[in-house]
Amino acid sequence: MAWPNIFQRGALLSQFSHHHVVVFLLTFFSYSLLHASRKTFSNVKVSISKQWTPSAFNKSIELPVEIWSSNHLFPSAEEATLFLGTLDTIFLFSYAVGLFISGIVGDRLNLRWVLSFGMCSSALVVFVFGTLTEWLHFYNKGLYCSLWIVNGLLQSTGWPCVVAVMGNWFGKAGRGVVFGLWSACASVGNILGACLASSVLQYGYEYAFLVTAAVQFAGGIIIFFGLLVSPEEIGLPGIEAEENFEDDSHRPLISGAENEDEAEPNYSIQEDKTITQVKAISFYQACCLPGVIAYSLAYACLKLVNYSFFFWLPFYLSNNFGWKEAEADKLSIWYDVGGIIGGTLQGFISDVLQKRAPVLALSLLLAVGSLVGYSRSPNDKSINALLMAVTGFFIGGPSNMISSAISADLGRQELIQGSTEALATVTGIVDGTGSIGAAVGQTSCTILFISPLIVREICYLMQRREARILSG
Repeated sequence: MAWPNIFQRGALLSQFSHHHVVVFLLTFFSYSLLHASRKTFSNVKVSISKQWTPSAFNKSIELPVEIWSSNHLFPSAEEATLFLGTLDTIFLFSYAVGLFISGIVGDRLNLRWVLSFGMCSSALVVFVFGTLTEWLHFYNKGLYCSLWIVNGLLQSTGWPCVVAVMGNWFGKAGRGVVFGLWSACASVGNILGACLASSVLQYGYEYAFLVTAAVQFAGGIIIFFGLLVSPEEIGLPGIEAEENFEDDSHRPLISGAENEDEAEPNYSIQEDKTITQVKAISFYQACCLPGVIAYSLAYACLKLVNYSFFFWLPFYLSNNFGWKEAEADKLSIWYDVGGIIGGTLQGFISDVLQKRAPVLALSLLLAVGSLVGYSRSPNDKSINALLMAVTGFFIGGPSNMISSAISADLGRQELIQGSTEALATVTGIVDGTGSIGAAVGQTSCTILFISPLIVREICYLMQRREARILSG
């Protein structure tokens, strides 16, 4: 196995300018902020459930359960939890639909505008959902559902745009390790969201939404004025020109061509005015690219598991082990730490091997064992954190690779060489399909949760009927 030249003599770092560093950091933290606001909802579910559930004014068992304050939504914590799961499901479905649309829009409009608009608008929706409604004591299930559908659509603008911008600046050389490190933005966002939420949760869950929404809105403003979409904006050569001179060992890792040098670039995303710009490829053409459907379906299965941890891990820790909500939020960080290490290390190994699929396959096989091990975790925080980090390594790592490095590989195959206008569309397809899988997983969890609830309600009604018959 030949050691790639890009890892020798600091060649990888020498090709980057300070503009690359700025783009890396801006795209990294922009998506981190989107994930932080998304994670906040997961971290405060226990508090929201308590707020939406009645507190009896009299603890006497003779008091009927129907007595509660008029501003509460549900008669029991189980029904409140069920509605929270429903919100997760509708968010993911709207997010999945939005990803397919946002990818197409991102390839046709300025990526900076689309990303900034999504961040600022989503921040406003999160503020209304979690903060304004609580301040006004206005609780309405229809409003919550509508706001979360809109939030899913707006949040979907983030990932296709940031991957496309990164694809414009960073070529295929060393892409696994660069994108593996960069894709930790989602996990860093989860950690940031958990820290922000736990730091202000004592004042009320509405302040957790307020803080993350404010930070995200400020980030959207910075993106609008500071992000450079491509090197051509400041007169630097595009990565297509650089890649034409690279040797055979640097060919795209998602490629079946024997000789990449035979393919001549015929168009690019943002070219000089003297060159005719070719239109972005269609949605159907992007779906027909080799590997897009296969990796999209694989990502759907993987994201189903990954987002089950994302949405419900703090809730599970708090309810299953009886730990405080703030402690459960902080402990859930270890899953994301494992994902960060896994994505970076597995990306590096895939660059060395010049192959992605074997690394992914091995990691997912080991993930099965890690899931079984974590399901049997004892009521010990240290052991739980360790098993959680291992699980995140084998699940979050492959998830980061598929959604970032592999999506960039798929969007830069020799069939469309020279066209970065496929990047956002392909990324939207991969991540959108994955989100559909995650939404199906949330629906399954909701069905599993609601089944015993229905049985319990039927038994309760039957008992009341028997009591009326005996008393009558």
